[in-house]
Amino acid sequence: MQPASGIVENADQRSMYIGGRFVELNDSLVSVENPATEAVVAYVPDGNAAHADMAVAAAKDAFPRWSAQPAIERGKAVAALADAIEREVERLAVLVTAEQGKPISQAKGEVAAAVTFLRHAAEESRRISGDIVTSDNRSEEIQIRRHPYGVVVALTAWNYPLALAARKIGPALVAGNTVVLLGHEITPLSGLAIAELADKIGFPPGVLNVVTGKGPIVGERLVGHPDTALITMTGSTRAGREIFRNAAEQIKVVRLELGGKAPFIVMEDADIDAAVAAAIVARFTNCGQICTCNERMYLHRAIADQFLEKFIEASKALTIGDPMADHDIGPKVSKLEVAKVAGLVDRSVAQGAEVLLAGGPLTAGDYRRGHWMSPSVLEVSDNKNTIMQEEVFGPVVAATRIGDFDEAIDHANDTSFGLSAYLFTSRHQRLMEAPRRLKFGELYLNRSNGEAVQGFHTGWGLSGIGGEDGAYGFDGYLRKQTTYLNWA
Repeated sequence: MQPASGIVENADQRSMYIGGRFVELNDSLVSVENPATEAVVAYVPDGNAAHADMAVAAAKDAFPRWSAQPAIERGKAVAALADAIEREVERLAVLVTAEQGKPISQAKGEVAAAVTFLRHAAEESRRISGDIVTSDNRSEEIQIRRHPYGVVVALTAWNYPLALAARKIGPALVAGNTVVLLGHEITPLSGLAIAELADKIGFPPGVLNVVTGKGPIVGERLVGHPDTALITMTGSTRAGREIFRNAAEQIKVVRLELGGKAPFIVMEDADIDAAVAAAIVARFTNCGQICTCNERMYLHRAIADQFLEKFIEASKALTIGDPMADHDIGPKVSKLEVAKVAGLVDRSVAQGAEVLLAGGPLTAGDYRRGHWMSPSVLEVSDNKNTIMQEEVFGPVVAATRIGDFDEAIDHANDTSFGLSAYLFTSRHQRLMEAPRRLKFGELYLNRSNGEAVQGFHTGWGLSGIGGEDGAYGFDGYLRKQTTYLNWA
């Protein structure tokens, strides 16, 4: 394996996009690292509260004009941005791989997802509707309208920097809001690339603003700014709590998509080969750095040995290496993330977990530079083991044997998270019971993960509030106003 180096040309971005122009900020810069090589691929501004204020002021100034535009015109602008991104699939995929580390084919999939998110949002422009409700009074009707909030702050995670930005920008803008986007400090280049394309196609000044910097500095100011109205964030539960606290002072609307601890249940009547294939995809795609990943497997005792044998064999077959060569698994996003996952495994083993496949950090030979991990598979008997309770976000998974469906459901629900869950069974009754009994916002029954843009991606419990995608997600970017109209 020869990790790619220098794969991004002219990625250096020493400015933020504020008020329709790139504002040069050369005084304080931070580097963006390629996770596969540890090489610096770009420098971006290390933003501060003053930069956040500038972006919010620009968005606030643009809001009256933008929200007054017919929704169809806003939709056309967002559709044009989707077209611009689609024309740059190859370049943007390389950029995503360079800053985040995912294999290039998965990066191309992320770019395609960004296009889909934007196009679906644009299609909603003709579906913004209200209601007329019968009044109890003569010569009166009750009208319920939907209005944009104003300035929306969009905060995105590092695992899908381009797609998550598009997922928030599209519906927010079509609904009539203006946006300030802050990508994660590890992966800021994707957001700036979107800004570059928006500028190129002639977005009105201030409608979309993109800033860079650290969450506790720039993000905190954006969330607490008196002129921001809605906060939409995808990231960790820890960060979500901080945002919730910060927004509470002004009673702001907050939409949080946070961590997950998805159970993967395989019953005795399941299609084992299909379940194994789905479990592999749902655990190891993007090096396990997906909030809906297969985090803990509950296997019926009758098929556990067969399933684990096939799962371990498939895990060993996965290739790890240069993401530009499109291996199955690329690097973790940072050295810190590798250490976090390795520490979680060590604590689990100390609590009694049995190692079935010994993976972990790779540091020798071709892997001496970069942040590499090979798959690990554990087996535990205690559902309170650390590995069954804390989000892994890496190429590690643990399994527990269960005796029946009730036990599987009880173990699955024994968590504070509630984002996603999986079930493989051929019994119709179980498939019908699962949505009632599994306490998660998103269920995958007899399939792997991957939500649809017309669905609704939402978490329960510590996995967040609000949601993304489809009609329900779009409606979250609009607030309601009731008018009692009396003409007597």
